Amino acid sequence: MSKLNNCPVITISREYAAGGRSVARRLAEVLDIPWYDKDFVKKTVSDSGFSEEDILKEGEELSHGQELLDSILNSMVSYTSSGDAIFQAQKAEILNLAKEPCIIVGRCANIILKQAGIPSFDIFLYADLEHRMQRAAELNENGKTDLKKYIKNRDELRSTYHKHHTKCELGDYHNYDLILNTGLLGYEKCVDIIRSAL
Repeated sequence: MSKLNNCPVITISREYAAGGRSVARRLAEVLDIPWYDKDFVKKTVSDSGFSEEDILKEGEELSHGQELLDSILNSMVSYTSSGDAIFQAQKAEILNLAKEPCIIVGRCANIILKQAGIPSFDIFLYADLEHRMQRAAELNENGKTDLKKYIKNRDELRSTYHKHHTKCELGDYHNYDLILNTGLLGYEKCVDIIRSAL
Protein backbone atom coordinates (compact mmCIF):
# COMPACT_ATOMS: atom_id res chain seq x y z
CA MET A 1 0.00 0.00 0.00
CA SER A 2 1.25 3.47 -0.84
CA LYS A 3 1.66 6.30 1.62
CA LEU A 4 -1.24 8.78 1.89
CA ASN A 5 -0.63 12.41 1.02
CA ASN A 6 -1.69 14.93 3.68
CA CYS A 7 -2.45 12.27 6.28
CA PRO A 8 -4.23 13.80 9.29
CA VAL A 9 -3.45 13.14 12.93
CA ILE A 10 -5.34 9.95 13.83
CA THR A 11 -6.65 9.23 17.31
CA ILE A 12 -7.71 5.78 18.47
CA SER A 13 -9.92 5.42 21.53
CA ARG A 14 -10.89 1.92 22.61
CA GLU A 15 -12.37 -0.47 25.09
CA TYR A 16 -9.82 -2.45 27.08
CA ALA A 17 -8.49 -5.45 25.07
CA ALA A 18 -10.29 -4.39 21.86
CA GLY A 19 -6.96 -4.24 20.00
CA GLY A 20 -6.20 -0.52 19.96
CA ARG A 21 -2.46 -1.07 20.12
CA SER A 22 -2.50 -3.80 17.45
CA VAL A 23 -4.56 -1.72 15.02
CA ALA A 24 -2.45 1.40 15.66
CA ARG A 25 0.81 -0.48 15.09
CA ARG A 26 -0.36 -2.00 11.80
CA LEU A 27 -1.96 1.25 10.60
CA ALA A 28 1.28 3.11 11.32
CA GLU A 29 3.17 0.60 9.15
CA VAL A 30 0.66 0.97 6.30
CA LEU A 31 0.61 4.78 6.44
CA ASP A 32 4.33 5.13 7.26
CA ILE A 33 3.72 7.50 10.17
CA PRO A 34 4.68 7.19 13.87
CA TRP A 35 2.26 5.94 16.51
CA TYR A 36 2.25 6.65 20.24
CA ASP A 37 0.89 4.54 23.08
CA LYS A 38 3.23 3.11 25.74
CA ASP A 39 6.18 5.13 24.40
CA PHE A 40 4.00 8.20 24.92
CA VAL A 41 4.69 7.69 28.61
CA LYS A 42 8.44 8.02 28.10
CA LYS A 43 7.97 11.26 26.12
CA THR A 44 5.80 12.69 28.90
CA VAL A 45 8.34 11.63 31.54
CA SER A 46 11.20 13.39 29.79
CA ASP A 47 9.21 16.59 29.23
CA SER A 48 7.22 16.84 32.49
CA GLY A 49 9.39 15.65 35.37
CA PHE A 50 6.83 13.03 36.52
CA SER A 51 8.10 9.51 37.04
CA GLU A 52 7.21 6.73 34.60
CA GLU A 53 5.52 4.86 37.46
CA ASP A 54 3.25 7.85 38.24
CA ILE A 55 2.25 8.31 34.62
CA LEU A 56 1.56 4.61 34.11
CA LYS A 57 -0.53 4.59 37.28
CA GLU A 58 -2.49 7.81 36.70
CA GLY A 59 -2.05 8.51 32.99
CA GLU A 60 -5.30 7.08 31.63
CA GLU A 61 -7.40 5.69 34.46
CA LEU A 62 -9.30 7.20 37.40
CA SER A 63 -11.47 5.54 40.03
CA HIS A 64 -14.75 7.12 41.19
CA GLY A 65 -13.30 7.45 44.71
CA GLN A 66 -10.20 9.28 43.49
CA GLU A 67 -12.36 11.53 41.29
CA LEU A 68 -14.49 12.50 44.29
CA LEU A 69 -11.43 13.16 46.47
CA ASP A 70 -9.81 15.24 43.73
CA SER A 71 -12.96 17.31 43.21
CA ILE A 72 -13.08 18.12 46.95
CA LEU A 73 -9.37 18.90 47.21
CA ASN A 74 -9.25 20.80 43.89
CA SER A 75 -11.70 23.32 45.34
CA MET A 76 -8.86 24.38 47.64
CA VAL A 77 -6.83 27.07 45.91
CA SER A 78 -3.40 25.59 46.61
CA TYR A 79 -4.16 21.99 45.60
CA THR A 80 -3.80 20.29 42.21
CA SER A 81 -4.04 16.50 42.09
CA SER A 82 -1.15 14.60 40.54
CA GLY A 83 -3.68 13.03 38.16
CA ASP A 84 -4.75 16.45 36.88
CA ALA A 85 -1.14 17.62 36.59
CA ILE A 86 -0.23 14.45 34.65
CA PHE A 87 -3.23 15.02 32.36
CA GLN A 88 -2.00 18.55 31.63
CA ALA A 89 1.51 17.21 30.87
CA GLN A 90 0.06 14.58 28.52
CA LYS A 91 -2.18 17.19 26.91
CA ALA A 92 0.86 19.36 26.16
CA GLU A 93 2.62 16.31 24.67
CA ILE A 94 -0.42 15.46 22.50
CA LEU A 95 -0.55 19.03 21.15
CA ASN A 96 3.16 18.84 20.41
CA LEU A 97 2.90 15.46 18.64
CA ALA A 98 -0.04 16.71 16.56
CA LYS A 99 2.23 19.13 14.72
CA GLU A 100 3.03 16.21 12.38
CA PRO A 101 0.91 13.30 11.06
CA CYS A 102 0.84 10.50 13.65
CA ILE A 103 -1.43 8.06 15.46
CA ILE A 104 -2.20 8.67 19.14
CA VAL A 105 -3.81 5.89 21.17
CA GLY A 106 -6.09 6.87 24.06
CA ARG A 107 -5.48 9.66 26.56
CA CYS A 108 -8.51 11.71 25.43
CA ALA A 109 -6.52 12.81 22.37
CA ASN A 110 -9.61 13.23 20.15
CA ILE A 111 -11.24 15.70 22.57
CA ILE A 112 -7.97 17.52 23.36
CA LEU A 113 -7.32 18.11 19.65
CA LYS A 114 -10.92 19.14 18.97
CA GLN A 115 -10.83 21.68 21.81
CA ALA A 116 -7.54 23.04 20.45
CA GLY A 117 -9.03 23.39 16.95
CA ILE A 118 -6.61 20.84 15.48
CA PRO A 119 -8.20 18.61 12.79
CA SER A 120 -7.96 14.88 13.45
CA PHE A 121 -9.51 11.63 12.26
CA ASP A 122 -11.01 10.01 15.35
CA ILE A 123 -11.65 6.28 15.70
CA PHE A 124 -13.28 4.20 18.44
CA LEU A 125 -12.64 0.44 18.65
CA TYR A 126 -14.81 -2.02 20.54
CA ALA A 127 -15.40 -5.78 20.60
CA ASP A 128 -17.60 -8.44 22.15
CA LEU A 129 -16.64 -9.74 25.58
CA GLU A 130 -15.49 -13.14 24.28
CA HIS A 131 -12.95 -11.53 21.94
CA ARG A 132 -11.79 -9.15 24.65
CA MET A 133 -11.36 -11.95 27.19
CA GLN A 134 -9.20 -13.85 24.70
CA ARG A 135 -7.09 -10.75 24.05
CA ALA A 136 -6.88 -9.91 27.77
CA ALA A 137 -5.64 -13.44 28.47
CA GLU A 138 -2.85 -12.87 25.92
CA LEU A 139 -1.96 -9.53 27.52
CA ASN A 140 -1.82 -11.29 30.93
CA GLU A 141 -2.19 -8.05 32.94
CA ASN A 142 -4.91 -9.24 35.31
CA GLY A 143 -2.73 -11.06 37.85
CA LYS A 144 -5.07 -13.21 39.98
CA THR A 145 -8.19 -11.16 39.17
CA ASP A 146 -10.98 -12.85 37.20
CA LEU A 147 -10.66 -11.75 33.56
CA LYS A 148 -14.27 -10.63 33.16
CA LYS A 149 -14.07 -8.56 36.35
CA TYR A 150 -10.70 -7.14 35.31
CA ILE A 151 -11.99 -6.02 31.89
CA LYS A 152 -15.05 -4.40 33.49
CA ASN A 153 -12.84 -2.57 36.00
CA ARG A 154 -10.39 -1.31 33.35
CA ASP A 155 -13.30 -0.02 31.25
CA GLU A 156 -14.79 1.79 34.24
CA LEU A 157 -11.44 3.39 35.16
CA ARG A 158 -10.89 4.60 31.58
CA SER A 159 -14.45 5.85 31.29
CA THR A 160 -14.23 7.80 34.56
CA TYR A 161 -10.88 9.30 33.55
CA HIS A 162 -12.26 10.36 30.16
CA LYS A 163 -15.43 11.91 31.64
CA HIS A 164 -13.48 13.69 34.40
CA HIS A 165 -11.04 15.37 32.02
CA THR A 166 -13.26 16.01 28.98
CA LYS A 167 -16.87 16.07 30.30
CA CYS A 168 -17.61 13.63 27.44
CA GLU A 169 -18.55 9.95 27.53
CA LEU A 170 -15.93 7.53 26.21
CA GLY A 171 -17.41 5.77 23.18
CA ASP A 172 -20.09 8.39 22.43
CA TYR A 173 -20.42 8.18 18.64
CA HIS A 174 -20.74 11.96 18.32
CA ASN A 175 -17.03 12.28 19.12
CA TYR A 176 -15.69 9.88 16.46
CA ASP A 177 -15.48 9.73 12.68
CA LEU A 178 -15.40 5.94 12.59
CA ILE A 179 -16.44 3.23 15.06
CA LEU A 180 -15.32 -0.35 14.40
CA ASN A 181 -16.02 -3.74 15.96
CA THR A 182 -12.58 -5.39 15.99
CA GLY A 183 -13.98 -8.68 17.25
CA LEU A 184 -16.27 -8.99 14.23
CA LEU A 185 -13.99 -7.50 11.57
CA GLY A 186 -10.50 -8.49 12.75
CA TYR A 187 -7.59 -6.08 13.06
CA GLU A 188 -6.37 -6.26 9.44
CA LYS A 189 -9.83 -5.52 8.02
CA CYS A 190 -10.17 -2.59 10.43
CA VAL A 191 -6.88 -1.19 9.12
CA ASP A 192 -8.13 -1.55 5.53
CA ILE A 193 -11.40 0.22 6.39
CA ILE A 194 -9.60 3.06 8.16
CA ARG A 195 -7.24 3.55 5.23
CA SER A 196 -10.14 3.57 2.76
CA ALA A 197 -11.99 6.10 4.91
CA LEU A 198 -8.89 8.32 5.05
